[in-house]
Amino acid sequence: MKLHSKELLIGLSEFYKIFGDATRLRILDVLTNKPLCVNEISEALDISQSAISHQLKNLRASNLVKAEKLGKNVLYSIADDHIETLLKVGLEHISEVI
Repeated sequence: MKLHSKELLIGLSEFYKIFGDATRLRILDVLTNKPLCVNEISEALDISQSAISHQLKNLRASNLVKAEKLGKNVLYSIADDHIETLLKVGLEHISEVI
């Protein structure tokens, strides 16, 4: 039987904690469609720009989203396919239960 290291599992625990906030999940959900800037995310979710910026900081720190500066704007997008897969599988699971 193979066991993962304690450090790796602690990192996984911290990673999954990010998914424990509905606002962060809503941001990730809207970003699965296309890259958006803060004001576009704010408008789509009807949440203040400051709240969106705060949550994007958390999502970036956890490597769930990435930012690309285009002129005066910063576009945010899902960091990689793994994140989209996690969202998709989680949503499929919850949809089965509901």
